[in-house]
Amino acid sequence: MQSNANESANDLRQALIEIVIESWRLAKLFHRVLNKLDATEANRYFNQVRYFQKRIDDTLALTGLRLVSLEGHRYDPGMAVTPLNIADFGPDDILFVEQMMEPILMGEDGIVKSGTALLKQADQI
Repeated sequence: MQSNANESANDLRQALIEIVIESWRLAKLFHRVLNKLDATEANRYFNQVRYFQKRIDDTLALTGLRLVSLEGHRYDPGMAVTPLNIADFGPDDILFVEQMMEPILMGEDGIVKSGTALLKQADQI
């Protein structure tokens, strides 16, 4: 019986993780769309997206989880991200995380799920 309860809790946690990551992706997409609108019109919608993201973060915090984005940080091979375009660069290139395709999910005990990212060379910033 205890085994079934643990499996059920793990299934619920995994479902929460998947929903949160998809919500994060949707919010990022929405931001890109809003950047194409007139600033006055977009401002109201930006506030709604920020509120949505805060609610996601607050809800995640209740479960001991949090999303981490490394956009703009200097890339280090020890980061909990899989760089999708690492083959485009040489070993001596100074790289930065240009865009997170999927965020890192951290729990109370460390990394729950690593993220994916696109990198950019320092001289391209």
